[in-house]
Formats: sequence, C-alpha cells, structure tokens
Amino acid sequence: MSEQGLRPETIAAHALRAVDETTGAVVPPIHTSSTYARDGNYIPKLRENYVRNGNPTLWQAEEAIAALECGSSALLFASGMAAITTLLETVPAGAHVVAPDVMYYGTRDWLKRLEALGRIRLSLFEPSRPGALEAAVRAGGTDLVWIETPLNPTWDVIDIAAAARTAHEAGAILAVDATATGAVTTQPLKLGADIVFHSATKYLNGHSDVLAGVLVTREQTGRWRDIAMLRTKIGAPLAPLECFLLMRGMRTLFLRYRQASANALTIARHFEHHPKLERVLYPGLASHPGHAIAVRQMTDGFGGMMSFLVKGGFEDAKRVCTRLKVIVPATSLGGVESLAEHRKTVEGPASPVPDNLVRISVGIEHVDDLIADLAQALAGL
Repeated sequence: MSEQGLRPETIAAHALRAVDETTGAVVPPIHTSSTYARDGNYIPKLRENYVRNGNPTLWQAEEAIAALECGSSALLFASGMAAITTLLETVPAGAHVVAPDVMYYGTRDWLKRLEALGRIRLSLFEPSRPGALEAAVRAGGTDLVWIETPLNPTWDVIDIAAAARTAHEAGAILAVDATATGAVTTQPLKLGADIVFHSATKYLNGHSDVLAGVLVTREQTGRWRDIAMLRTKIGAPLAPLECFLLMRGMRTLFLRYRQASANALTIARHFEHHPKLERVLYPGLASHPGHAIAVRQMTDGFGGMMSFLVKGGFEDAKRVCTRLKVIVPATSLGGVESLAEHRKTVEGPASPVPDNLVRISVGIEHVDDLIADLAQALAGL
C-alpha cells in the first residue's frame, strides 16, 4: 500500500502496508535472519545482505515513520541515545553546537562530555529568554542547532520555524527532538527542521516494552548518508523483534496520544491553582508562557506530558511520587500507563531541573482515577 494520499492515522494503523505482499498476512512478518543469500550472479537478493545493514522488518518500520513525519528517509537505532550520539558523530571536530540549557539530561550530558573532550564547542541558551537562541548561534561557525519542543521536563515551547530560520541563516542544520509530540501533533520537518528525532521507546511504541530511537530527514544529504554509514559501522540498527513491536504499538498511536492529551489537559486545569503546588507546567494551559506558540505548532492536542512544582521543595516533591497508588513512580514516558518521577533524584545534584519538580507522563486510564490519585498524594504533604 502506498502512503500517497493517506492520512497519518491510516499510515500508523497499517504501518504503510496492511497485508504482506508475499503471504497475504495481515500482521507483518518478523524477519529474524542475520544474513541473506545471493543469487546465481552473486548479487544480494535483497538490497542488503547482512542484518547490520538493515532488513525488511526494519525497513517497513522506517518507511512508516518517515511517512508520518513527511520525511524522505528514516533510520531506526537500538536506543534513543544511539541515534543522538550517531548524529553528533557527524559534527566536524571543533565545530559549534547550540542547545537548550534544560533538556533531556542524557543529551545534555553527552554534549557536555564532547565539549570537555574538546570535540565540540557548546553554547547552551535559555529558551524562555527572548533572543537567546539567536544570540547563541554564530554566523558561519555553528554546525548544529539542537532543540526539544516541548522541553523535557519543564515543557517550555520553542518556535520551530523561527529556530530553523536562525540556524539556516548561520549555515547550520536544525535537529528537533520531538519525542513529546509523538509524530502526531507537530511536524518539525514541515516547519523547516532538517532532522527530527524521537525516542521511539516513548509514544511511537507506547507500551513500555521497546528500547528504540529514530532519526528522520527532510532531504537525503551527504550528512544523512554519513549517519546511515555510521549506524552500520557502529552496529546500532534496531533489531527485528523490536521493529515488529514498534510497528504494533504504532498502530494505535493516534488513539493513545489523543486520549493522553485529553487526560493531561483535564488534569492540568484541575490542579492549576491547587494550594500544594507552586505551578503546573503544561503548554495546553492558557497561562503557559509558550501557549500561543503551542497553539500554532501543536495542531492535534498538547500531549500527555506535564510537571508539577510542589510547594515545600525536594523532599515533598519526592514524597508525592511515593504516595501515588495508581500512577507508577518510574522513569520514561509515553506509555499507556501513567508515570511520575522526581527528576532531581534521577538527574543528580548538578541538574538544572528545580528540586521540587515532579514530571508526570499521563496515560490513557480514566481521568477521574488519575485526578483522585494525585489529589490524595498531595493531601498527604
């Protein structure tokens, strides 16, 4: 089945091809072979002959994700960090990289490691300060601008189109971590980004049983070919079983994401003025400083991610997580089950994340049960 003319909900539900062309199977097969035979002329029967270069299960998942993001090509990796570090390998030695000062801590730590090794020059900007990104980018010297939107775990919103203009004017590329929007509500490539990244572990899979990352490109440039080569040389493609599980999760992506978004907006509004909270951080609230940008570039819900700033500080915020009965105190996000996490405990004392921040990944449970659980946890402070 061609993706031409299909709406994204159909692309996700069918993973592009609802029926296997060879067998007629409605569920796509898992190709587990590590090697593939050559024909009588010693030419590989597939476009690749070894699983480290790819296989049919991997390609089908990649094609579906590329179609969802309106990209020309996608590459799946064995983890989100494998995808990120491979992209960063294409930054020339000593080149300049710009990124937010608060973002997913794994990315921030890796960028700082590269800076400490003298591998890159790094500028971190404050997303909430007007003009900060523009001031950080150096015309003719910046190679890569990396942004998240919304930002994990403060959920600040960055204008992707404006960031793309700034990056391109400086001769840099823009890469967008769009994990929190799940390829449902924002399409960074259409807004000018060059590469979009997802931790596919999160919303794309949605069932907390796959570790995966994906990069999608707007154009298949020389840099993109380098990324593909590096994935093969490093040995980081996603394994066939995980590709199958990812596609199985993607079939319900839009249903899951919309339910989580609806739940999150209800919860955010319910607790916005709670006496035990300093603030609710959620871009769907009209009071959020990035709400106007979110309305413009998040076209199908504001997502299931939010954070609470708990009155009382570090210990009280951690206590909220341990008092929860329905919401699970665990790392990760984007699954069908709701999770809560005290980020400072996870990231450590050097983290710029506020001591009193509790990150909540809202799932698809009945929203009244989630509200009651959060209410009883806060009541115990």
